[in-house]
Amino acid sequence: MILVVGIPSEPPIERVWRAGIAAGMRVVLWNPRDAEQMEIKWDPGTSGSLRIGATTYALESFTGVYLRPMGANQLPEFSGAPETSERRRKFDTLHALLFAWCEFSAATIVNRVSAMGSNTSKPYQMARIRQFFDVPDSLVTSDPEAARAFISRHGRVICKSVSGTRSTVFAVEHEDLARLESIRWCPTQFQEYIEGTDIRVHIVGDEVFATEIRTNTVDYRYAARNPEGWIKVEATRLDEGTENRCRALTDKLGLVMSGIDLRVCTDGRVVCFEVNTSPGFSYYEEHTGQPISTAIVRTLRETRRVL
Repeated sequence: MILVVGIPSEPPIERVWRAGIAAGMRVVLWNPRDAEQMEIKWDPGTSGSLRIGATTYALESFTGVYLRPMGANQLPEFSGAPETSERRRKFDTLHALLFAWCEFSAATIVNRVSAMGSNTSKPYQMARIRQFFDVPDSLVTSDPEAARAFISRHGRVICKSVSGTRSTVFAVEHEDLARLESIRWCPTQFQEYIEGTDIRVHIVGDEVFATEIRTNTVDYRYAARNPEGWIKVEATRLDEGTENRCRALTDKLGLVMSGIDLRVCTDGRVVCFEVNTSPGFSYYEEHTGQPISTAIVRTLRETRRVL
């Protein structure tokens, strides 16, 4: 039996849920919007239970948990509700207990909240990535003069967020230089632009799913917003050495599943930009037919963590 935690209409949640059903698994859905109908009882070192509606499950009966947490602030049901309200306290307490149990559970968790934390700071994660891959020269600064010097040194530079919040990556153009004074109020990350082909690698347990992305835009995720933008997505294979480095990086970050953003340079060098600790794999699965959701279910069903 596996537990799927997230909004059921979100494509990754829906695909894992359907893959679990197709595999003949008993799949229990934890929908954050139904928090008022749930109760979890658990203390470290003891067995516990999860009640959803009128049904109660023993926590130790779950072999795996697919976890895509969503905070109350992300749900319209809690819009305007004060943090001190009874509904909000119950929601926060329920999820805190779930996340705590996931940290100690012998079940396979994709992924533990503690392991997801590396993606909340791009500079921190980049230091971890550097043990396995080349990384682009980067600068995080609120000093306009330092930014100008970095841009002058590299010529072509991109700009992106420092935090784990998704942002649009864009190339710094000449007309942007006049706006650099604004970074005094917002530390900003600049990176050298790397020529090459984008590869998104999904690691699920020991399985590797590589997707090649070609586009005429700086950030392929938003190619559709550009009237002249185009994107081509297709499954590909990596050499054994690169696959093993992706596995090792995923394991080093304490993850069962990861979404690794690589770029293969024109000279054959492989550069890593980021590791997504809760990847929205459904886009790549939809465009390539790669059975990523099936691999997730297989991992949740067959793998048990040794404590």
